[in-house]
Amino acid sequence: QVQLVESGGGLVQPGGSLRLACTASGSIASFFTMDWFRQAPGKERELVARITRTGSINYADSVKGRFTISSDNAKNTVYLQMSSLKPEDTAVYYCHADVLVYSPYTRQNFWGEGSQVTVSS
Repeated sequence: QVQLVESGGGLVQPGGSLRLACTASGSIASFFTMDWFRQAPGKERELVARITRTGSINYADSVKGRFTISSDNAKNTVYLQMSSLKPEDTAVYYCHADVLVYSPYTRQNFWGEGSQVTVSS
């Protein structure tokens, strides 16, 4: 089994910054992608940023130039650096991993529990 543990959420004023971290543990053979999604009240969950095992990165248009996704493969950790935060960035942020797990070798998806980010003055 695979576990994703998130940290770093909280309350921040508009224009401020936060960094989220997600550490994966368990029977991971390799990663296909690690992503950050978010879900605001009354809205569908949306992809915020994605990093692939080859290092390709994609962002939602709404966060381009403000958010940066990165990974530390030695620590099985993915980060989301969020800057110039806006009230509309308020949401629960979820880490997601598309991985190859051991025994048997199968491709599976896992989610973190979510981390609340609130942008408010």
